[in-house]
Amino acid sequence: NPQITITLPAIQKLIDNNIAFVVCNEKHMPSAMLLHLASNNVQTEIFSHQIKASEPLKKNLWRQTIMAKIKNQAALLGIVNKSKPDKFLTNLAKTVKSGDSSNREAIAAKYYWNKLFPFPFVRDYQGTPPNNLLNYGYAILRAAIARALMSSGLLPTLGIHHHNKYNPFCLADDIIEPYRPFVDWHVYNIYNDILNNQPE
Repeated sequence: NPQITITLPAIQKLIDNNIAFVVCNEKHMPSAMLLHLASNNVQTEIFSHQIKASEPLKKNLWRQTIMAKIKNQAALLGIVNKSKPDKFLTNLAKTVKSGDSSNREAIAAKYYWNKLFPFPFVRDYQGTPPNNLLNYGYAILRAAIARALMSSGLLPTLGIHHHNKYNPFCLADDIIEPYRPFVDWHVYNIYNDILNNQPE
């Protein structure tokens, strides 16, 4: 939190214990990180593995990421409908190809949003509610993932799928995908409570 003050001796104690010290901005996104220089050999090795990751490996990792996302979407629809995980999405997850070349993620998204909310809904960052609630939840999740990646010694700028020269958190934007349905679940409950408690 930007309101926290930490003394230099406290920071030195953290570094002496090989703890990654992550500084966050007012949006709770990492803006800097201090690492113990004596652990640089591990840091160099981690960075090297990330940089040298082959294209087939990245495509396979993206395939696994999208499969996990679709399976979690299927599980959430099962919870919402008080039944087993959604069969269409469960089967769709099995057909995701390397790098998601057939764009199963988009097919799943269209189906998923139509089933999750009982009204015409389009997922759009600038769209009508509950898009605002989803944006807020995803921002919190993204910040937590970015902090975890940095404290693990990974370079958050090197994504496996997302690539944008203006985005310092491409890897966080990759890793967030399977976890989005957890935010969706909370938003679903909040939004349903709002709708159910409106005066007639």
